[in-house]
Amino acid sequence: MSKSKRLVELMMTVNRKRKFTVKELAREFGVSPRTILRDLQELGELGVPLYSEVGPHGGYQVLRERILPPIAFTEEEAVAIFFASHALRHFSSLPFETEASSALSKFYLYMSGDIRDRIDQMKNRFDYVTPTRQMESPYLAMLLDAAIHQKVIVIHYESKDGETCRSIQPIGIFAKNGLWYCPAYCFLRAGIRLFRCDRIHSADVDVSEIKPLDLRHVHLGNWESHVRFKPDKVSLYAELSKEGVQRCEAEHWAAGKLHTREDGTGWLEGNMPKEEIPYLAAYFLGLGKDVRVESPRALVEGIKREILETLDQYD
Repeated sequence: MSKSKRLVELMMTVNRKRKFTVKELAREFGVSPRTILRDLQELGELGVPLYSEVGPHGGYQVLRERILPPIAFTEEEAVAIFFASHALRHFSSLPFETEASSALSKFYLYMSGDIRDRIDQMKNRFDYVTPTRQMESPYLAMLLDAAIHQKVIVIHYESKDGETCRSIQPIGIFAKNGLWYCPAYCFLRAGIRLFRCDRIHSADVDVSEIKPLDLRHVHLGNWESHVRFKPDKVSLYAELSKEGVQRCEAEHWAAGKLHTREDGTGWLEGNMPKEEIPYLAAYFLGLGKDVRVESPRALVEGIKREILETLDQYD
């Protein structure tokens, strides 16, 4: 086996083993311990984070920040991965903000000159735009780690009722319209609730005696079906113009309620939480003549109030 091939296989082996001795590697690769020592030294110079321990139970150990083995990408794959990461720059907060920026810089640096030129040309011709928000969410990494490892964390959360201290067990995090959300089991409310991450003012590992629940079967794809608290529902019906249909298609809450006719017009029909009436009133007012809400009556009255308050503002 050539030295270059042995180094690549050695890198993959130490990443997989995490802890090993020189004698073990020498037997596995069929070379002398001295050769393995030289190879490990070269891997260290290449950036593989190795740590040695002396003594009868010693050996080598790969630190937590492991280095992935070389991966060969086609030009199209490299460009696709670059722009998938590049598009995240519109978010004011990311769970791996520093790491994503570092990875993107490395990716760009080690590309050939012609591929870099192609990317430079594409930067102003391809993008994935999401609303830029001023509110930051500094605890995304902690929330995600707690969701993965089934941890309980304590947060100070700002809601419409004021700021409260809660112990929660996150299920995951997701972004919508430029904002980050975290569905989690709330021990204060004894049920699953949805938290806006920018309203979390502090977060830390819960050191109380609260034991984590087994929520491995609950994830972002099914968490809503596990919500025990069922808010009061109202029946929504609204007629939409073609423009109204197109604008509602971008709304997450309209999924399953939006229906389209052959001429492009459509209607919204389905149940909505009663507590969403103020939000829907403001939203439908923004659609103007492209929507006519017929029910519930409370929503119609809410839209009328929004109109009058808007007129008063410009009186």
